[in-house]
Amino acid sequence: MARATKSSAGEQRTAASEGRLERLPNVTRHNASEAEYRDFYRMMLVIRRFEEKAGQLYGMGLIGGFCHLYIGQEAVVTGLQSAITPGRDSVVTGYRDHGHMLACHIDPKTIMAELTGREAGISRGKGGSMHMFSVEQGFFGGHGIVGAQVPIGAGLGFAHKYKQQVMGGEGGVALAYFGDGAANQGQVYEAFNMAELWKLPVIFVIENNQYAMGTSVNRASAEDQLYRRGESFRIEGMQVDGMDVLAVRGAANMALDWVRGGHGPILLEMKTYRYRGHSMSDPAKYRSREEVQTMRDNRDPIDMAKREMLELGFADETWFKACEKEVKAQVAEAADFAEQAPEPDLSELTTDILVGTY
Repeated sequence: MARATKSSAGEQRTAASEGRLERLPNVTRHNASEAEYRDFYRMMLVIRRFEEKAGQLYGMGLIGGFCHLYIGQEAVVTGLQSAITPGRDSVVTGYRDHGHMLACHIDPKTIMAELTGREAGISRGKGGSMHMFSVEQGFFGGHGIVGAQVPIGAGLGFAHKYKQQVMGGEGGVALAYFGDGAANQGQVYEAFNMAELWKLPVIFVIENNQYAMGTSVNRASAEDQLYRRGESFRIEGMQVDGMDVLAVRGAANMALDWVRGGHGPILLEMKTYRYRGHSMSDPAKYRSREEVQTMRDNRDPIDMAKREMLELGFADETWFKACEKEVKAQVAEAADFAEQAPEPDLSELTTDILVGTY
């Protein structure tokens, strides 16, 4: 957890503010049951195999435009979104959004169909890879503008608080994901300021995959310990091993307790890694193959979970093989559906258009 430092004028935070920093408990890895750990493993595997298949379809020309894959980062959304309440809490993220949707338990067929621009897609083929949306599942995008989802996340937090305090509804929490590159955007800090002033129930999640497009975080950020970015707004921050699904879930448990307890927002920096380039068009020449392979060999979230599950006796090789077979079949079915589904009718070009008057 980050501590406040002296300002240039030699002033320190007030005793009350310093005391506030002491209220966060120590974060521990989630003590998963056998059933939970199996669910976590399966979700990470679904995301991995889905993204691999999406990469194949892109190479075949069936997916157009930009396509940003989530391979390597699966533990982040799996751990966090396993802790939220479907139908009550909300999620918003940037353009690397397929994994977030899957972790919202949205049908892989409708996601894949959206990638291929089909009528059966979650956004009726109009959104593509970066602009998917589902109010029913509490997923508020997929946003292509870097950092734009963060103030939207603050707005979702405001809505949750308003519904609870003014309308007497059930309180919810907003998860607002963004990357290490977006962490340098000005609108992010405007959102931080409002969220803390109004004590909004928002968990700001920085998915630090080490590279903002093609630049490493320590070359692009003067403060590369991104969990400290909320300090000047008095927002608590934690740095979490984003390759360990139980560490992520443990941080999620603590963060949700904090936010739901009325303490305002919290910032989680997830130290993770992406194996592919920034998008499918990125050859990723800014890093070595050895670096990527070392991460795959030593820090892969799915492999680490498998090893621990075997050690705990939560599953054996027979279960893992069956799980792999089931997931591959599910993803293949989604791909077949996406290839065969019809494209939108031309009349769709003039629907869902908002015309404003001034």
